[in-house]
Amino acid sequence: MSKLSKLAESLIGSEIVKLGNEINNRIRNGEKIYNYTIGDFNPAIFPIPELLEDGIVEAYRAGLTNYPPADGILALREAVCDFIAHYEGIRYEPNEIQIASGGRPLIYSLFSTIVDPGDKVIYAVPSWNNNHYTHLNHGTPCEITALPENDFMPTAEEIAPHIKGAALLCLCTPQNPTGTTLSKEALEKICDLVLAENRSRGADEKKLYVLFDQMYFTLTYGDTRHYHPVALRPDMKDYTISIDGISKAFAATGVRVGWAMGPVPVIAKMKALLSHIGAWAPIAEQKATADFLANTEDVDEFLEYFKEELETRLWKIYRGFEALKQRGHAVEAIAPQAAIYLTVKIDLKGREANGKLLATQEDVTQYILSEAGLAIVPFHCFGADKESPWYRISVGTCRLEELDDVFEKLEQALLAVA
Repeated sequence: MSKLSKLAESLIGSEIVKLGNEINNRIRNGEKIYNYTIGDFNPAIFPIPELLEDGIVEAYRAGLTNYPPADGILALREAVCDFIAHYEGIRYEPNEIQIASGGRPLIYSLFSTIVDPGDKVIYAVPSWNNNHYTHLNHGTPCEITALPENDFMPTAEEIAPHIKGAALLCLCTPQNPTGTTLSKEALEKICDLVLAENRSRGADEKKLYVLFDQMYFTLTYGDTRHYHPVALRPDMKDYTISIDGISKAFAATGVRVGWAMGPVPVIAKMKALLSHIGAWAPIAEQKATADFLANTEDVDEFLEYFKEELETRLWKIYRGFEALKQRGHAVEAIAPQAAIYLTVKIDLKGREANGKLLATQEDVTQYILSEAGLAIVPFHCFGADKESPWYRISVGTCRLEELDDVFEKLEQALLAVA
């Protein structure tokens, strides 16, 4: 086979997709697997809002099947402005909004707009896909290993030594994969760091921009609150590009409607880039989303139900791990804060199970999958060290009635470890 481009030859595929393919093959072969790997929803458990579904169908029947405007239909951009003002207390104008088919093309186009070959990109690990987007855009990765004592979130103190010369700082809160959040104080410190750095740069120097992924911002639980850089420090509006959409907030991952919010010059270049890629959200879905977002009562009603169902699952799993820990098993969990994820630790490496040494964390992952039928994603799939004992559990496909069986099988597997 002839050689391809350097990018293609060096590309690393999604570790999560690879794991998911393995699990699906095992399910097809008749194994009982509790698949909590994918950051998606089972529509039989979590359907999209009925009003949104009806709106999509009606829009197609009304003949909305042509190209949408390059930046998204005006009605949706206006609805997004009102949605963000209502739920986050910050104001954007329609020309500061870019619509696309979910968050991925927006993140890619933002990287391509900001990052030149060799530019430094700062992000924490574990985190979702920042390593891959940096590679795709020939950036220089600057990885911060986030710590469990900080809920696996980066701190201003960890970022500060690397900020000189950086082009992009990637933040995600609530975070995929951890389900944890940046506190008000932590985010304020990071904002102050960014503002000070940009004040120090000359008029002809590229500024430091922040990719602020808030795809899960509506899904916070208990006393946890979501904070936006612009709400905390209004001057951050010149440097912050937020990524958001309906994928996770409304269990609508396959509907493919996302938006970016940011300074006009950056949004305009993202629009130009996306006009060549054509990664637009279909116009029917845009029309339906605009109508749905404008109906605050229905949005609130859906979110109340949706969050309650997700939180119930997260807390039940958390308490299950805490009970296992109390009984002496080498597991831990971080209490639920947000999103659809729970961070857990399964620390069995170096021990024997059924006479076989679990020499690596991959051995642990495969053991839990084979013996307990529990499929979860190791943090190394999100850029962390391959031997990290931490995992992501996603509850978007979780049935409450199956969790007692899950923990019974998991404990049996743990009891077999010497």
